[in-house]
Amino acid sequence: MAFDGLFTKAMTSELQQLVSGRISKVHQPNQLELLLQIRAQGKNHKLLISIHPSYSRIHLTNTANVNPSEPPMFCMLLRKHIEGGVITGIEQHGSDRLIILRIRARNEIGDEIERELHVEMMGRHSNIILVDAERDMILDSLKHLPPSVNSYRTILPGQDYIFPPSQDKRTPYDKEADFSGLSSKEIVSEFAGFSPLTAKELEYRLANDASSAQAFLNDFTNAQPNGYYVEQQGKSYFSATLLTHLEQENIRFDNLSELLDRIYYAKAERDRVKQQAGDLERWLQNEIAKLKLKLKKLKKEQDQAQKRDQLQLNGELIMANLHTIKKGMKEIQVINYYNEESVTIALDPRKTPIENSQKYYSRYQKAKTAVVKTQEQIKKTDEDIRYFEQLMQQVQQAGLSDIEEIREELAEQGYMKAQKSKKKKKPTKPSVENYVSSKGIAISVGKNNKQNDYVTFKVASKSDTWLHTKDIPGSHVVIHSQDPDEETILEAATIAAYFSKARDSASVPVDYTEVRQVKKPSGAKPGFVIYFEQKTVYVTPDEDLVLKLKK
Repeated sequence: MAFDGLFTKAMTSELQQLVSGRISKVHQPNQLELLLQIRAQGKNHKLLISIHPSYSRIHLTNTANVNPSEPPMFCMLLRKHIEGGVITGIEQHGSDRLIILRIRARNEIGDEIERELHVEMMGRHSNIILVDAERDMILDSLKHLPPSVNSYRTILPGQDYIFPPSQDKRTPYDKEADFSGLSSKEIVSEFAGFSPLTAKELEYRLANDASSAQAFLNDFTNAQPNGYYVEQQGKSYFSATLLTHLEQENIRFDNLSELLDRIYYAKAERDRVKQQAGDLERWLQNEIAKLKLKLKKLKKEQDQAQKRDQLQLNGELIMANLHTIKKGMKEIQVINYYNEESVTIALDPRKTPIENSQKYYSRYQKAKTAVVKTQEQIKKTDEDIRYFEQLMQQVQQAGLSDIEEIREELAEQGYMKAQKSKKKKKPTKPSVENYVSSKGIAISVGKNNKQNDYVTFKVASKSDTWLHTKDIPGSHVVIHSQDPDEETILEAATIAAYFSKARDSASVPVDYTEVRQVKKPSGAKPGFVIYFEQKTVYVTPDEDLVLKLKK
């Protein structure tokens, strides 16, 4: 990754389209993100600002966000000071990862006020600070830093705003800046704005063309910068300039916001879900571990119970040899008339020969009953393991809105206590994800069991096409067409494979059939179905294709 000073410069250029725009709404989806809805140049824009320690960034976004029912205090403060305000300027501070949004708004009595939103994207030190521009005073911030934490720079309401300490490096845009002969490490140490990745790229270009520095720097000042993304050896890299020093091919994006949406959407969403569902994931892991241990014990019991035939034989052999057995004997050696082999049978010396025989017959009947019960328990435990593993897969791929439905399902099934809520919730329909194939055909996807049942048995028509990964936990996918073309089937199958336990696999088998061939057995758990007359295609999950088809 490389959201460095140079990338910040390029992003500042891209965000100039918001200047003169009006902030119509302020949202705070979670404790690390802000979302500003802005009307500029006749269009509606969503500006995402994140201070995540690993994914701090600012860019326009097209992704949907779930906002809390009650806005946090910082969000309420921003609504008071900047909602309805006009953005008069967006600029970078020096070559730092710091962007300032200058906003002209009005206070409660209608007087004009000047506010600044300082977006500091500095890893774990990232912050969003609202500043009174006239007094250079902090009104509030997303993160507070008392003097005990930072004596140089206190970030608290009422304190003077002080910029982060300067690194005293040269600006790369200085006319006298000379990069020739410098290694990437020397570029990073001498010039502001360079990350190791960007410095390596400049060093690589200079080695091939000594005059390429200016063209390289121009990419970051372009009014409409392009984004470039490379994935190499399991690592992701991005920049506002081509990364020619990397071996893998660059994927080009029309703008930086589209690039960052692509890179961070899944990562940030997964991180948000972990914050909300960490306890649920741990609970499922513990339940699966307990069930697997139970299954191991049951199978051991089954192995012991399956020795019941020997108990029956012992009873028979005692009855056949009553004339040789006397009360008080501890064992007897007899011939097994089935195979002519000698068998030693333990006896209870306190019991008569007939009582010893009856004891073995009684143990045989108990073992016979135990086998049936154990087999039933093994079957149920196997089903529970598959059910919880399916829920685990759904949690790991869920969005924030899906997690609550999974909790509700577990409560309804009696596995967890329902979470208490002050407000009575009205029953709502599950919210399924919608996609459109390249041929314009609608596709619906369930991402948890409630959504799966809803998609298959409520949304879909009997003649629609239903898809699911073969023998692999995953989503129910429905193509809303009676006779979809081959390309649409493959695209829907790719979506099904992506939202399954086989997301990271290649050549995933996906079954498809008509919805009328999908049945839910009586008493089956949510999301469980059986189906008939299916065909199978093999696809490889493709995140780019899934995001492209998302409605």
